[in-house]
Amino acid sequence: MPLSLDGNSLTIAETCAVARARTADVSLAPAARAAMERSRAVVDRLAAGDDPIYAVNTGVGLLAGVRIPREQLDQLQRNVVRSHAAGVGEPLAREVVRAMMLIRANVLAKGFSGIRPLIADRLCEMLGRGVTPVVPSQGSVGASGDLAPLAHMALVLIGEGEAEFEGAVIEGGEALRRAGIEPVELHPKEGISLINGTQAMLAVGCLELEAAETLANTADVVAALTLDAQRGTPRAFDARIHQARPQAGQLASAARLVRFFEGSEIRESHRGCGRVQDAYSLRAIPQVHGAVLDALAEARRVFAIEVNSATDNPLVFDDEILSGGNFHGEPLALQLDFLAIALAALAGISERRIDRLVNPALNEGLPAFLAGHPGLESGLMMVQVTAASLVAEIRVLANPASTGSITTSGNKEDFVSMGMTSAVKLQRLVRDARYVLAIEALCAARALDLLAPLKTSPALERVRERIRAVSPPLAADRPLYRDLAALESLIARGGLQLA
Repeated sequence: MPLSLDGNSLTIAETCAVARARTADVSLAPAARAAMERSRAVVDRLAAGDDPIYAVNTGVGLLAGVRIPREQLDQLQRNVVRSHAAGVGEPLAREVVRAMMLIRANVLAKGFSGIRPLIADRLCEMLGRGVTPVVPSQGSVGASGDLAPLAHMALVLIGEGEAEFEGAVIEGGEALRRAGIEPVELHPKEGISLINGTQAMLAVGCLELEAAETLANTADVVAALTLDAQRGTPRAFDARIHQARPQAGQLASAARLVRFFEGSEIRESHRGCGRVQDAYSLRAIPQVHGAVLDALAEARRVFAIEVNSATDNPLVFDDEILSGGNFHGEPLALQLDFLAIALAALAGISERRIDRLVNPALNEGLPAFLAGHPGLESGLMMVQVTAASLVAEIRVLANPASTGSITTSGNKEDFVSMGMTSAVKLQRLVRDARYVLAIEALCAARALDLLAPLKTSPALERVRERIRAVSPPLAADRPLYRDLAALESLIARGGLQLA
């Protein structure tokens, strides 16, 4: 569907949809165009005067005290873009760059940046025709925003840098030419407005938040498979327990788990077994998973505000241009770090459930490592080792970056967010956590196979069928890396979620 940007109503879902599409029909709303023209008129008037205006007729950063002659104001903007394109490392994924472009165009559309609508139009054209700048993943300290990543994006707008177009990486100017897009000549304030902002870390955040929400919802389903395979009791999910501590995520998780167990033959077979309590990794699923859901909800709240926020500097209000600090990434950096910590808990409790499924000292009546012939076969011994390895890496990745400010720009920018570091490491952490859940799904499905002819609930049996569609039953030892890759992909697509 066509998307009209007004600077106020872009959603995270729309951002992710445009990011994942090859092309998208995106344009400026008429009201946004009018607001941009009004603020541009203020910049044109003040740029022609004698008062110093940061990054319009002065240098940037520590060089803000240097006045720039009027005849060099356009050159200043080109120089700002060129000099700040100093990123290194692996390029950001295509979808991340597209999300970054979309959010940047949207916040420019708010009309506080003082640039011509033409600049946002060009970003929309690039999204529509599939021109994606090559943006290195390293080089941002998250204040003044994501300077280096956004500068690499802006380079292509002026016909420089590199871009991916029709599957090939080529010079930015050539990519624009092939797509039928004219490069822009930057005028006063337009370069600084393109590179000041939080859009790179936010782009990663939006995409990984959606992936994390899928992961968290899947975790309840997979944990339910494990609990039934362990012949655990759902009594700990009684609504009265959770209403006595009404945390929103906990209530939601507990209610889902109760629903998932309805009609389980396995549950009925041991209803009078006398077990009083299960281990924490089973009994406290709603408390842990629910806390993760609450963390995701808070991140969604913050990100939803940020996609419609003016984050460049300076900003234009009425007849004034004001310098401030909206580019600072601290609100995002804290949420990105918190997401990493939350997902570390999700993966950690999953690994403990995996061990309970395969460990002969804990799995109560199931064969050691769920092998058909323990000793001759190792069964699922090594997948728990892989899960332990992944959790160890996740714990390293969950260490916050936002606590590690390093002064930059000659001590002018003396406290930074490091939010882009938080974002980049979150990408790997989400993938690792997804693999841990894939391992738990593999083990739980195998354990349920061994409890035949008893079946779990109809809802969970449907999930087991989806697992078995990509990972056949274990008849004997076999390499499992393909199973894990297939299950990780299935989880990423939302294939193990239940309504």
